[in-house]
Amino acid sequence: MPFPSFPRMPLLAALLLGVAACSPPSLPFSRLAGLVTADQLDEISGLAASHVHEDVLWVHNDSGNPARLYAISRRGRLLARFDVQGAKNVDWEDIASFDLDGRHYLLLADTGDNGGRRRDFALHVFEEPAKLENGTLAPAWTIRARWPDGPRDCEAVAVDAAQDEVLLVSKKRVPPELFALPLADPHGAVREARRIGRLADVPQVGEKLRRSDPKLAALFSQVTAADISPDRRTLAVLTYGSVLFYRRGEGESWADAVTHAPEAHDIPLIPQAEALGWSAGGAGLYATGESRPAPLFYLVPQQ
Repeated sequence: MPFPSFPRMPLLAALLLGVAACSPPSLPFSRLAGLVTADQLDEISGLAASHVHEDVLWVHNDSGNPARLYAISRRGRLLARFDVQGAKNVDWEDIASFDLDGRHYLLLADTGDNGGRRRDFALHVFEEPAKLENGTLAPAWTIRARWPDGPRDCEAVAVDAAQDEVLLVSKKRVPPELFALPLADPHGAVREARRIGRLADVPQVGEKLRRSDPKLAALFSQVTAADISPDRRTLAVLTYGSVLFYRRGEGESWADAVTHAPEAHDIPLIPQAEALGWSAGGAGLYATGESRPAPLFYLVPQQ
């Protein structure tokens, strides 16, 4: 989505200077894992760890770019490119990896709606490629859906395959809304997303930034990505200002989990932070954003 411009200096130098000059983020552990420098990747809006290839991440660009998925290393090096057939990039905003019936899949969320005009949206599911060679991909199935009561901008989608459920978090509503859809192939039917809750205690911007930059302050708490940990105990949520961890207790649903106050931390130095995904083993998360070069951070929450 469009984002306020920042004072310009060579971004790589700015990143290195910022890492050296800024106080450490409040995450228990945060380190710069790599930089994404490929010319083709300058608007990364979704990230998911591969369940097939060790140390590989899947990413994609925002709207206005070709319909492609990219495989990168956890250092940020471009490994392969896949042109998507049968699915337009209207406004791709998130991606999730999951396993189902012994197969490995990627779910691509075409859910963005900056202008608030889309009543319908699409979730495309692909079987994860076995080889990291440039090629093409077509959806194994597509979930076509609509919101229950009018358009919403949504940039955060997560999959709980064991529960046959896709979770979606609205971006601009206060507090953010949590929706659910069935993951199974709908065989062409258009489904209606079901609102199941609202996210508690999303950090809001401080008064100092509200006075100095109202436009940036208005974006601070907007949700831009989400992912469920491999052990299905934690929903990680990214905003432009924070990383949040909603823990699910024994016997709780995700609707229950988001009613509790999350573990919340400031994000590290990520310009326009819009992509977040758990590592395949679930020890931590990778996060990046819409810039080039794009810093790729590895984050480890409290246990």
